[in-house]
Amino acid sequence: MPTSTQAGDVLAERYRLDDLLSENGSCRFWRAHDLVLHRPVSVHVIPADDERAQPVLDAARRTGPVIDRRLLRVLDAEAAGGLCYVVNEWGQGDSLDALLTREGPLAPRRAAWLVAEVADSLAVAHAAGLAHGHLAPENVLLDQNGHVRIIGFGVEAALRGLTPGRLNVDEIDLVGLLYCSLTGRWAGVSRSAVPPAPEVHGEVLRPRQVRAGIPRTLDALCDQVLNPRQGPAATRPSAQSVRDLLRGYVGETTGTLVPVPGGHAPATRAFPPVDPSSVPTAAVPVVPVDDPAARAGRPEAAEPAEPAEPAEPAEPAEPEHEDPAGQAEVAAPQDPGPAAASTAPPSSTDLPTEAGMPVFHEDDEVDWLRARTEKPTPPPPLTDPDPKPLFAPDPPEGQPVRRPRPGSRAPSAPDYWPWDASQDSGRDAGRDSGTGAVGRDTGSWASGSWGTGSWSDDRWGTGQGLDDTNDRVPGRSWIRLALIVAACLLVGVAAVAAYQLGLKPPTVGSDDDPTATASPTAVEPTPLADLVADDFDPQGTDGRQENPETVPNVLDGDPATSWTTSTYEQNFGPAGLKTGVGLVVDLGSTRAVRRVVVSTEGGQTSLAAYVTSEAPTGVSELTPVGTASGTGELTIDLNEAVSGQYVTVWLTLLPPVDGGFRGTITEVQVLG
Repeated sequence: MPTSTQAGDVLAERYRLDDLLSENGSCRFWRAHDLVLHRPVSVHVIPADDERAQPVLDAARRTGPVIDRRLLRVLDAEAAGGLCYVVNEWGQGDSLDALLTREGPLAPRRAAWLVAEVADSLAVAHAAGLAHGHLAPENVLLDQNGHVRIIGFGVEAALRGLTPGRLNVDEIDLVGLLYCSLTGRWAGVSRSAVPPAPEVHGEVLRPRQVRAGIPRTLDALCDQVLNPRQGPAATRPSAQSVRDLLRGYVGETTGTLVPVPGGHAPATRAFPPVDPSSVPTAAVPVVPVDDPAARAGRPEAAEPAEPAEPAEPAEPAEPEHEDPAGQAEVAAPQDPGPAAASTAPPSSTDLPTEAGMPVFHEDDEVDWLRARTEKPTPPPPLTDPDPKPLFAPDPPEGQPVRRPRPGSRAPSAPDYWPWDASQDSGRDAGRDSGTGAVGRDTGSWASGSWGTGSWSDDRWGTGQGLDDTNDRVPGRSWIRLALIVAACLLVGVAAVAAYQLGLKPPTVGSDDDPTATASPTAVEPTPLADLVADDFDPQGTDGRQENPETVPNVLDGDPATSWTTSTYEQNFGPAGLKTGVGLVVDLGSTRAVRRVVVSTEGGQTSLAAYVTSEAPTGVSELTPVGTASGTGELTIDLNEAVSGQYVTVWLTLLPPVDGGFRGTITEVQVLG
């Protein structure tokens, strides 16, 4: 047989190579078909003269007799025809790295359950002196039934040239799987395509620093193993310790053993017996809180599996249920009794988890929101409010249309109505005109001589009579108030008109001019004295001086003397070498500045004025209080006085002269 392989080749007249899955140097990984048992298998093929060939065969022979429901078993290993090949059970599902790429980091409880399953298999293997050697996320598989399967036990490390029996590497990679499941980053020793975990000063960040909501128990476990500064290597937890801790965190599982259909029960096991509590493998187990039947379901469901009789030869399992891994069958009897049916809930029903939703506290502690044991009471049905009538209802038969308010007394005359001015009783002119007194608080009519319709003088029964108020009319007090206000307005208008008409017209030059005193005139600003000036050239290169010897001429009051700038070949501005030069006038102390007057010569000049409390070192960070442009005397008036000690006159445009541009200032005045 040639040493090269291609699709369609048959190894040992049994394994037909179908699909090339990966290739690493001279090693090829194939999906093949077992022509004898008609099942898919995976095959690693490597040349027989490769230095890794013998270690691969040795690793396959060590792990071949091992039977564990989570391991993809070694089915065959041989070196023939110049090729060395190892045949493994085929696993259908998603590897952990692919699952994290598609769904992102797992929930803490699901991640803890998944790693606890892997730790259970490693604990048994480590007790037998065997190690996986390369426990990366790519070698942990979740099959279509939610079971955890481990790929390449022992063989993967041999294919990579690693020494066997690396138990300590398995322990670190095991916790690295937990870190990877929680954060989506790989922190183990073995190489993986998953992005590496972030590090600071050579230490892996804790999971809680990478992703919020990680429980403290899982965070502390990852930090203890992945950052060895926490203690010597001897204190690193073993796979069994990790399994027990994670199972304690996950809590109660589904309560039923998930049956694995088909296959035959193995005759021997290379590992020591496994605790029955570690047998069930299911997707993240869920169980309702405080459900006695579910909590008691696990031991009850396990009981039928122990005395289970093997299936009758006449009723073999269907081919699609055949177990290519040869796992131990854990199935219920063919005809379960009523007790078994009542204790094992259907596996297809998704029960609520015991801790389904995290609740985060201010101290970073995480609790889990428990499911309700009883349905909440439904809210009362909505009822329409009673309709309100648009109009007042008709009074009962024999009752008057208008009735007195509660607490008041009605008049004895039934035909009485105080606002009925057209009614003529023939007894009282006040009543006929609608006159009467308004009672206190209720607006009812007070005592009056209305014949039989008069009111009682003591309507509250206090024993004190009321004054006769027959001259009051409802609303008359408001009318009187309105009349008083109108009269006051008329008097005010008349007084103003009389005052205006009585004024004499003012004469020119007389002191009676009303405009002279109507509004005070603004005080003219006055020049400030005791000023000191200095040249200001922050962008200069020759000592930052600009003719300092002639600067005092701008404050001597003599327009014949002046201060001039240097002669520049280019004018100021963005295209020039400078943006400007100027003078700084020291006022001696902080003063209010209202006007700056600058006398110039030579032509068109532009300038800006700045007022600051400290001597300026530049104008790029300052805001001008005003600008001016023109020839001769340039004045900058400020709308409001600006306080400061230093006034900077900054020339931004110089007039042209022979040979360039030069500015000239004869006088500077600062007024406040």
